[in-house]
Amino acid sequence: MTKIVRFASKSELERQRLIREARAIYDSIFPPYVPAGGCAHDPSDQWAAHEATAEIRNNNER
Repeated sequence: MTKIVRFASKSELERQRLIREARAIYDSIFPPYVPAGGCAHDPSDQWAAHEATAEIRNNNER
């Protein structure tokens, strides 16, 4: 079976990183609405926001 590897330019990687950081900042200021007894969004989105927040903190410590 053949594997296809997609090339991602530096600018695309930087764009994705900035989007993750912006989303984490937005979620920290405006927490997502969680209805009673329900989940507001996909847990993987929450994990992505957590990773982006950690990345921001690490960059600020440098």
